[in-house]
Amino acid sequence: MHRIGVTGHRSIPPQAHAHVREALRTALREAGDPLEALSSLAVGADQLFARLALARGARLTAVIPSDDYEECFDDEGDLKRYLALKSLAGREVRLDFRHSTDEAYYAAGTWIADHCDRLVAVWDGLPARGLGGTGDIVTYARALGRPVTVIWRDGVRRD
Repeated sequence: MHRIGVTGHRSIPPQAHAHVREALRTALREAGDPLEALSSLAVGADQLFARLALARGARLTAVIPSDDYEECFDDEGDLKRYLALKSLAGREVRLDFRHSTDEAYYAAGTWIADHCDRLVAVWDGLPARGLGGTGDIVTYARALGRPVTVIWRDGVRRD
């Protein structure tokens, strides 16, 4: 089983979205079969990756950072998309955090990095805005010697 994990920004600017989607499709296609996709199903890159992985026929593993994770979805549509993807996951890994904190997010990201063969990072290359951000997980995965594929469109900045 080939395992590919994701870390990425919650906000993907519209001018980068098509590029990111196609690069994720390519990474998933090149990952080999059978394929397991690891994601925390957060808004943005994580959910996009999960949808594309499922469409490709991968087994989805949902890594849930905390007991109250569902409460961090501010928008009802985002929560519905999260719940729909979670229901399609072949496996769910729940971390032992009661609340959604930066530490819980960092633990979820490092769990994914620890358990994948390759990490895909939808990342603008800038430092993380808080513990557990994309930059932190990329740094962690690289320190492990894990191959990391960075996906971002040159010249595009996040808000």
